[in-house]
Amino acid sequence: MLQSLIDVILPVFLVIAAGYAATYFGYFKDSHIDGLMKFTQGFAIPCLLFLAIAQLDLSASFDPRLLFSFYTAAGLCFSAGLFGARLIFNRDWEDCVAIGFCCLFSNSVLLGLPITERAYGPESLTGNFAIIAFHSPFCYGIGITVMEIVRNRGNSGTQLARSVLSAMFKNALILGISLGFIVNLSGLMIPTVVDDALRLVTRAALPVALFALGGVLVKYRPEGDLRAIGYVCCVSLILHPGLVWAFGKSVALPQDLFRSAVLTSAMAPGINAYIFASIYGRAMRVAASSVLLGTAASVLTAWFWLTLLG
Repeated sequence: MLQSLIDVILPVFLVIAAGYAATYFGYFKDSHIDGLMKFTQGFAIPCLLFLAIAQLDLSASFDPRLLFSFYTAAGLCFSAGLFGARLIFNRDWEDCVAIGFCCLFSNSVLLGLPITERAYGPESLTGNFAIIAFHSPFCYGIGITVMEIVRNRGNSGTQLARSVLSAMFKNALILGISLGFIVNLSGLMIPTVVDDALRLVTRAALPVALFALGGVLVKYRPEGDLRAIGYVCCVSLILHPGLVWAFGKSVALPQDLFRSAVLTSAMAPGINAYIFASIYGRAMRVAASSVLLGTAASVLTAWFWLTLLG
Protein backbone atom coordinates (compact mmCIF):
# COMPACT_ATOMS: atom_id res chain seq x y z
CA MET A 1 0.00 0.00 0.00
CA LEU A 2 2.95 2.31 -0.62
CA GLN A 3 0.86 4.01 -3.28
CA SER A 4 -1.72 5.08 -0.66
CA LEU A 5 1.04 6.80 1.31
CA ILE A 6 2.14 8.69 -1.79
CA ASP A 7 -1.29 9.49 -3.25
CA VAL A 8 -3.37 10.08 -0.12
CA ILE A 9 -1.29 10.98 2.91
CA LEU A 10 1.85 12.75 1.66
CA PRO A 11 0.05 15.60 -0.19
CA VAL A 12 -1.72 16.54 3.04
CA PHE A 13 1.48 16.51 5.06
CA LEU A 14 3.42 18.32 2.34
CA VAL A 15 1.02 21.26 2.77
CA ILE A 16 1.65 21.13 6.53
CA ALA A 17 5.40 20.90 5.88
CA ALA A 18 5.24 23.92 3.56
CA GLY A 19 3.64 25.98 6.32
CA TYR A 20 6.23 24.74 8.78
CA ALA A 21 9.15 25.56 6.47
CA ALA A 22 7.80 28.98 5.48
CA THR A 23 7.46 29.94 9.14
CA TYR A 24 10.66 28.31 10.35
CA PHE A 25 12.75 30.20 7.78
CA GLY A 26 11.00 33.50 8.49
CA TYR A 27 9.05 33.96 5.27
CA PHE A 28 5.86 33.92 7.33
CA LYS A 29 5.87 35.57 10.74
CA ASP A 30 3.93 34.30 13.74
CA SER A 31 1.42 37.12 13.25
CA HIS A 32 0.76 35.95 9.68
CA ILE A 33 0.16 32.38 10.82
CA ASP A 34 -2.05 33.58 13.67
CA GLY A 35 -4.13 35.49 11.11
CA LEU A 36 -4.47 32.44 8.85
CA MET A 37 -5.45 30.27 11.82
CA LYS A 38 -7.96 32.87 12.98
CA PHE A 39 -9.47 32.96 9.48
CA THR A 40 -9.78 29.18 9.25
CA GLN A 41 -10.80 28.35 12.83
CA GLY A 42 -13.00 31.41 13.32
CA PHE A 43 -14.61 31.74 9.88
CA ALA A 44 -13.77 29.39 7.00
CA ILE A 45 -14.12 26.06 8.81
CA PRO A 46 -17.32 27.15 10.64
CA CYS A 47 -18.67 28.07 7.16
CA LEU A 48 -17.61 24.63 5.86
CA LEU A 49 -19.34 22.87 8.75
CA PHE A 50 -22.44 25.07 8.46
CA LEU A 51 -22.82 24.28 4.76
CA ALA A 52 -22.12 20.56 5.24
CA ILE A 53 -24.61 20.15 8.11
CA ALA A 54 -27.25 22.37 6.46
CA GLN A 55 -27.25 20.16 3.35
CA LEU A 56 -26.68 16.79 5.03
CA ASP A 57 -29.28 14.04 4.69
CA LEU A 58 -29.76 13.55 8.42
CA SER A 59 -31.77 10.33 8.10
CA ALA A 60 -29.00 8.68 6.07
CA SER A 61 -26.03 10.18 7.92
CA PHE A 62 -26.66 9.80 11.62
CA ASP A 63 -26.46 6.06 11.98
CA PRO A 64 -26.58 5.32 15.75
CA ARG A 65 -23.98 2.59 15.23
CA LEU A 66 -21.52 5.16 13.87
CA LEU A 67 -21.97 7.53 16.80
CA PHE A 68 -21.87 4.67 19.31
CA SER A 69 -18.65 3.24 17.85
CA PHE A 70 -16.80 6.54 17.64
CA TYR A 71 -17.93 8.28 20.80
CA THR A 72 -17.85 5.28 23.13
CA ALA A 73 -14.23 4.81 22.08
CA ALA A 74 -13.54 8.54 22.49
CA GLY A 75 -14.99 8.55 25.99
CA LEU A 76 -12.88 5.54 26.98
CA CYS A 77 -9.77 7.28 25.63
CA PHE A 78 -10.57 10.38 27.70
CA SER A 79 -10.77 8.12 30.76
CA ALA A 80 -7.50 6.43 29.78
CA GLY A 81 -5.80 9.83 29.51
CA LEU A 82 -7.34 11.17 32.71
CA PHE A 83 -6.59 8.23 34.97
CA GLY A 84 -3.35 7.30 33.20
CA ALA A 85 -1.97 10.79 33.87
CA ARG A 86 -2.98 10.43 37.53
CA LEU A 87 -1.92 6.85 38.23
CA ILE A 88 1.12 6.52 35.95
CA PHE A 89 2.54 10.07 35.90
CA ASN A 90 1.18 11.37 39.23
CA ARG A 91 -0.10 14.64 37.73
CA ASP A 92 -2.57 16.83 39.61
CA TRP A 93 -6.22 16.52 38.61
CA GLU A 94 -6.34 19.70 36.49
CA ASP A 95 -3.38 18.46 34.44
CA CYS A 96 -5.06 15.06 34.18
CA VAL A 97 -8.19 16.59 32.62
CA ALA A 98 -6.10 18.51 30.06
CA ILE A 99 -4.16 15.35 29.18
CA GLY A 100 -7.41 13.38 28.93
CA PHE A 101 -8.72 16.02 26.52
CA CYS A 102 -5.61 15.52 24.33
CA CYS A 103 -6.47 11.81 24.11
CA LEU A 104 -10.11 12.66 23.34
CA PHE A 105 -9.88 15.35 20.65
CA SER A 106 -8.67 13.84 17.37
CA ASN A 107 -7.98 16.17 14.46
CA SER A 108 -11.22 15.34 12.67
CA VAL A 109 -11.30 18.40 10.39
CA LEU A 110 -7.76 19.38 9.38
CA LEU A 111 -6.50 15.81 8.96
CA GLY A 112 -9.53 13.50 8.99
CA LEU A 113 -11.45 15.24 6.20
CA PRO A 114 -8.65 15.63 3.62
CA ILE A 115 -7.20 12.15 4.18
CA THR A 116 -10.61 10.45 3.93
CA GLU A 117 -11.50 12.52 0.85
CA ARG A 118 -8.25 11.69 -0.91
CA ALA A 119 -8.54 8.00 -0.02
CA TYR A 120 -12.18 7.37 -0.88
CA GLY A 121 -13.53 10.47 -2.67
CA PRO A 122 -15.78 13.40 -1.66
CA GLU A 123 -18.86 11.15 -1.54
CA SER A 124 -17.24 9.21 1.33
CA LEU A 125 -17.38 12.15 3.76
CA THR A 126 -20.94 11.62 5.00
CA GLY A 127 -19.72 9.72 8.05
CA ASN A 128 -17.00 12.30 8.72
CA PHE A 129 -19.50 15.15 8.79
CA ALA A 130 -21.84 13.15 11.04
CA ILE A 131 -18.98 12.67 13.50
CA ILE A 132 -17.84 16.28 13.21
CA ALA A 133 -21.37 17.54 13.91
CA PHE A 134 -21.08 16.21 17.46
CA HIS A 135 -17.32 16.34 17.88
CA SER A 136 -16.73 19.79 19.35
CA PRO A 137 -19.90 19.78 21.50
CA PHE A 138 -19.12 16.29 22.81
CA CYS A 139 -15.42 16.86 23.48
CA TYR A 140 -15.74 20.35 24.92
CA GLY A 141 -18.80 19.25 26.89
CA ILE A 142 -16.83 16.46 28.57
CA GLY A 143 -13.60 18.43 28.98
CA ILE A 144 -15.15 21.63 30.31
CA THR A 145 -17.59 19.81 32.59
CA VAL A 146 -14.93 17.62 34.20
CA MET A 147 -12.47 20.52 34.50
CA GLU A 148 -15.11 22.77 36.08
CA ILE A 149 -16.07 19.99 38.52
CA VAL A 150 -12.41 19.58 39.50
CA ARG A 151 -11.78 23.32 39.79
CA ASN A 152 -15.06 24.35 41.41
CA ARG A 153 -15.78 21.72 44.00
CA GLY A 154 -18.67 22.90 46.14
CA ASN A 155 -20.23 25.30 43.62
CA SER A 156 -23.89 24.91 42.72
CA GLY A 157 -25.05 22.91 39.73
CA THR A 158 -26.54 26.05 38.21
CA GLN A 159 -23.19 27.86 38.29
CA LEU A 160 -21.48 24.83 36.79
CA ALA A 161 -24.02 24.53 33.96
CA ARG A 162 -23.76 28.25 33.20
CA SER A 163 -19.94 28.14 32.93
CA VAL A 164 -20.04 25.03 30.73
CA LEU A 165 -22.62 26.44 28.29
CA SER A 166 -20.89 29.83 28.16
CA ALA A 167 -17.55 28.26 27.24
CA MET A 168 -19.08 25.96 24.62
CA PHE A 169 -21.13 28.55 22.77
CA LYS A 170 -18.23 30.96 22.45
CA ASN A 171 -16.67 28.36 20.13
CA ALA A 172 -17.10 29.30 16.45
CA LEU A 173 -17.09 25.65 15.33
CA ILE A 174 -20.03 24.86 17.60
CA LEU A 175 -21.89 27.95 16.36
CA GLY A 176 -21.38 26.92 12.72
CA ILE A 177 -22.64 23.40 13.45
CA SER A 178 -25.64 24.71 15.43
CA LEU A 179 -26.67 27.12 12.65
CA GLY A 180 -26.33 24.28 10.13
CA PHE A 181 -28.75 22.15 12.15
CA ILE A 182 -31.21 25.05 12.41
CA VAL A 183 -31.24 25.52 8.63
CA ASN A 184 -31.45 21.77 7.97
CA LEU A 185 -34.26 21.03 10.42
CA SER A 186 -36.25 24.14 9.55
CA GLY A 187 -36.19 23.38 5.82
CA LEU A 188 -34.91 26.86 4.99
CA MET A 189 -33.30 27.25 1.58
CA ILE A 190 -29.93 28.96 1.34
CA PRO A 191 -30.13 31.61 -1.44
CA THR A 192 -28.00 30.66 -4.44
CA VAL A 193 -25.78 33.72 -4.19
CA VAL A 194 -25.11 33.00 -0.49
CA ASP A 195 -24.46 29.33 -1.24
CA ASP A 196 -21.96 30.27 -3.97
CA ALA A 197 -20.18 32.70 -1.65
CA LEU A 198 -19.97 30.09 1.11
CA ARG A 199 -18.52 27.56 -1.31
CA LEU A 200 -15.82 30.05 -2.36
CA VAL A 201 -14.82 30.44 1.27
CA THR A 202 -14.97 26.73 2.07
CA ARG A 203 -12.65 25.84 -0.81
CA ALA A 204 -9.92 27.73 1.01
CA ALA A 205 -10.72 26.30 4.45
CA LEU A 206 -8.79 23.02 4.51
CA PRO A 207 -5.65 23.92 2.49
CA VAL A 208 -5.19 27.20 4.37
CA ALA A 209 -5.82 25.48 7.69
CA LEU A 210 -3.27 22.76 6.89
CA PHE A 211 -0.67 25.38 5.91
CA ALA A 212 -1.40 27.36 9.09
CA LEU A 213 -1.17 24.22 11.21
CA GLY A 214 2.36 23.72 9.91
CA GLY A 215 3.22 27.29 10.90
CA VAL A 216 1.73 26.88 14.37
CA LEU A 217 3.75 23.72 14.99
CA VAL A 218 7.00 25.72 14.67
CA LYS A 219 6.23 27.18 18.11
CA TYR A 220 6.03 23.78 19.74
CA ARG A 221 9.21 22.20 21.02
CA PRO A 222 8.96 18.66 22.42
CA GLU A 223 10.88 19.12 25.65
CA GLY A 224 10.32 17.30 28.94
CA ASP A 225 7.28 15.16 29.76
CA LEU A 226 8.27 12.78 26.97
CA ARG A 227 6.70 9.75 28.67
CA ALA A 228 3.37 11.55 29.07
CA ILE A 229 3.55 12.82 25.47
CA GLY A 230 4.28 9.31 24.19
CA TYR A 231 1.36 7.99 26.22
CA VAL A 232 -1.03 10.55 24.66
CA CYS A 233 0.18 9.68 21.15
CA CYS A 234 -0.30 5.94 21.75
CA VAL A 235 -3.83 6.44 23.07
CA SER A 236 -4.73 8.79 20.19
CA LEU A 237 -3.13 6.94 17.30
CA ILE A 238 -3.49 3.30 18.36
CA LEU A 239 -6.02 2.77 21.17
CA HIS A 240 -8.76 5.09 19.83
CA PRO A 241 -8.94 3.62 16.28
CA GLY A 242 -8.47 0.13 17.70
CA LEU A 243 -11.53 0.55 19.92
CA VAL A 244 -13.55 2.08 17.06
CA TRP A 245 -12.58 -0.88 14.87
CA ALA A 246 -13.76 -3.36 17.53
CA PHE A 247 -17.01 -1.50 18.24
CA GLY A 248 -17.73 -0.90 14.55
CA LYS A 249 -17.30 -4.57 13.71
CA SER A 250 -19.42 -5.64 16.68
CA VAL A 251 -22.41 -3.57 15.48
CA ALA A 252 -21.92 -4.32 11.75
CA LEU A 253 -21.26 -0.70 10.82
CA PRO A 254 -21.58 -0.19 7.02
CA GLN A 255 -18.23 -0.10 5.25
CA ASP A 256 -18.27 3.57 4.21
CA LEU A 257 -19.18 4.75 7.73
CA PHE A 258 -16.71 2.26 9.24
CA ARG A 259 -13.87 3.75 7.18
CA SER A 260 -14.81 7.30 8.20
CA ALA A 261 -15.00 6.34 11.87
CA VAL A 262 -11.66 4.50 11.97
CA LEU A 263 -9.74 7.12 9.97
CA THR A 264 -11.17 10.02 11.99
CA SER A 265 -10.30 8.32 15.26
CA ALA A 266 -6.80 7.55 13.98
CA MET A 267 -5.87 11.23 13.59
CA ALA A 268 -3.41 12.98 15.91
CA PRO A 269 -4.64 15.32 18.68
CA GLY A 270 -6.03 18.47 17.09
CA ILE A 271 -5.00 22.05 17.75
CA ASN A 272 -8.05 22.30 20.04
CA ALA A 273 -6.17 20.08 22.50
CA TYR A 274 -3.62 22.87 22.93
CA ILE A 275 -6.34 25.54 22.95
CA PHE A 276 -8.14 23.71 25.77
CA ALA A 277 -4.93 23.35 27.77
CA SER A 278 -4.06 27.03 27.25
CA ILE A 279 -7.54 28.17 28.37
CA TYR A 280 -6.94 26.58 31.75
CA GLY A 281 -3.15 26.95 31.81
CA ARG A 282 -2.64 23.25 32.51
CA ALA A 283 -0.36 20.65 30.85
CA MET A 284 0.31 23.05 27.97
CA ARG A 285 3.71 21.56 27.10
CA VAL A 286 2.24 18.05 26.96
CA ALA A 287 -0.62 19.27 24.76
CA ALA A 288 1.59 21.27 22.39
CA SER A 289 4.17 18.53 21.97
CA SER A 290 1.46 15.88 21.54
CA VAL A 291 0.01 17.87 18.64
CA LEU A 292 3.46 18.19 17.04
CA LEU A 293 4.74 14.64 17.54
CA GLY A 294 1.33 13.05 16.99
CA THR A 295 0.89 14.89 13.69
CA ALA A 296 4.34 13.72 12.54
CA ALA A 297 3.73 10.12 13.66
CA SER A 298 0.32 10.00 11.98
CA VAL A 299 2.06 9.98 8.58
CA LEU A 300 2.87 6.34 9.29
CA THR A 301 -0.05 5.38 11.53
CA ALA A 302 -2.61 6.73 9.02
CA TRP A 303 -0.88 4.66 6.34
CA PHE A 304 -1.18 1.61 8.65
CA TRP A 305 -4.92 2.09 9.19
CA LEU A 306 -5.52 2.78 5.49
CA THR A 307 -3.74 -0.50 4.69
CA LEU A 308 -5.97 -2.40 7.10
CA LEU A 309 -9.11 -0.74 5.74
CA GLY A 310 -8.14 -1.63 2.18
